[in-house]
Parts: sequence; C-alpha cells; structure tokens
Amino acid sequence: MNSIKKALISFLILVFSPLLLAQTWPSKPLNLIVPFPPGGATDILGRVLSEVLPQKLGQAAVVENKPGGATLIGVMAALRAPADGYTVLVSASSTFVVLPALRSNLPYDVEKDLYPINLSVTTPLVVVTSSEKPYTKLADLIAQAKAKPKSLRYTSYGPGTTPHLATEIFAGAAQIDVEPIPYKGSSDSILALIRGDADFGLETIAAAGPQIKAGKLRALAVTSPTRSRFLPDVPGLNELRLPGANFEVFYGVALPSSVPKPIANKLAKAVSEAMSTPEVKEKMAAQSLDVANKGPEAMAEVMKAEIARFKALNKRLNIQLD
Repeated sequence: MNSIKKALISFLILVFSPLLLAQTWPSKPLNLIVPFPPGGATDILGRVLSEVLPQKLGQAAVVENKPGGATLIGVMAALRAPADGYTVLVSASSTFVVLPALRSNLPYDVEKDLYPINLSVTTPLVVVTSSEKPYTKLADLIAQAKAKPKSLRYTSYGPGTTPHLATEIFAGAAQIDVEPIPYKGSSDSILALIRGDADFGLETIAAAGPQIKAGKLRALAVTSPTRSRFLPDVPGLNELRLPGANFEVFYGVALPSSVPKPIANKLAKAVSEAMSTPEVKEKMAAQSLDVANKGPEAMAEVMKAEIARFKALNKRLNIQLD
C-alpha cells in the first residue's frame, strides 16, 4: 500500500507542479534574448515587447543582445538557460526556418528543442533598382535577364542570407539566371544599388523605403501576394503573375521546449495580447512591419512549410553553410 501511495503522490506532483508553477509565474523579470545586434527588426520587436509585456505579466522584461554565429550564440544561450520560462528567445526566420533547412550540423533541433510562442510580425521584401537604370517595371528586368543570362547582378549578404534566398526564389519563379554580389549588409548593398554597381536587389521596406521616397531607388515589386500598405503604388506578386516568388520574412518568440507547457501557454497568451494592442501595432507600422500575431500552432505550421520550401531550394542551389 505504501508503494502505491508513493506512486500516486509522485504522479500528482508530476501533474500539478507545472500548474502550480504557472500560477506563480512570473515572479521575477524576464530575459528576452535577441541574437542580433541592436537596431534591426528583431531588436525592435524585443524592445517593444519589453515595454508592453510588463503590463500583461506584472514583471519587467529586459532585452539582452547576443549576436554572432548566424544567431547560434543567442539561440544556444536561451536553450542552456534554466527551463523555467524566464529566458525567452526573440528571433527571426533565419533561426526558425533558414538554418534548420540549410545546415545539417546545427547544435539544436528546431522542432524538438524550441517551442513556438508567437509569430509576431512579418515584412515582404521589395525589388529595387537604381533610378538611373532602364528598368521601369519588373517585366523589363526579367526580359533583360532572359535575353542575357547571368548578365544581371544582384546584391546579397552571402550564401544563405535573406537577399540571397529571396532572389533565388524569385529567379526560379521568373525562370531567369542572375549573379550575386556579396555585401556586408543592407547599408552597403543599398549604396551599391544607388551607384548602379548592382542591377537590382531585394531589401526590406524599412531599409530601402527612405531611398525609394527620395527617388534614388525605383521599386519594381514587393515579394508578397498583394501590395504592401507601406508601398501602395508598388505591385505585389499575384498582380505580376509570379506567386511562386512570394517571400516574407517573419520575426517571433519562442521558448525552450523543456519549459512546462502551462508556463509557455501563459507567455503565449501575454504576447498575443501585447501584439494586438494599438500601441504595438503603431510602433510596428512605424518600422514598416505588419503584425501577424500567430499563436504556437500557427507558427509551427509556418515553420514546417518554410523549412520544406528552403530544403527544396537548397537541392537546386546546394548552399554550403556547414
């Protein structure tokens, strides 16, 4: 009988301990790990959440930037932290889908080790060219690329980066062959585009928008099915009959999968409520970011579909990131 009682007590502790922990969680500040330097879209999301989550959870939330290793440094810091829900990962699609699709030696398994909390914001890219170039619409660029394969050069940040993958997806859909020129980041690539050193590039609206408004860059298309409210005069891909070129970057929140689910669900609820506030929507819109606010199941579905898509792309490109 004693052994039965002990087993029952152990079972009850196993079942109810996570629920009890969730009732008292959080009892101290949250640490939001952003595996990028300050200033980018991921950092902006982390800092907006750090301002709004305390209103939902009653505890402070502090951003800790841990850039490096193609986000691996920050991801591993989150995974190695105690599984108590106080260390939260705020990252981009590069962490959640690109690296898992393109690298075989990742130190984490995105499906087993990370639990998606909220796919928070998205942004399409914009196809831009110098205002001095002869391409006034995307069809002009495609026609030139077909007439002279590999003659057009596009801006990239290197193999496996967002501009590289997005451009190759576009090239595949348009059935053209173009050549990348690697740059360190968006500031360098945009300057190269303005000078005409590259023929075209795919950049975020936030990065390219000011130069488009200044008339130094010409926007040919956005990589979303429909037009973006941030560039209402620029056609989307459905309008251009290139639905296969759709490419939207997303940014979101995750926890180590070892965190008890009642705590994870409590955080998911708080983040969802935060993302739905007018304050957050206004701050995201100021950065040309669309609030998506997809919960754990929806984020998991997006991740699964995008990983499969990038794996298929890599069969064609054979990108070596290991």
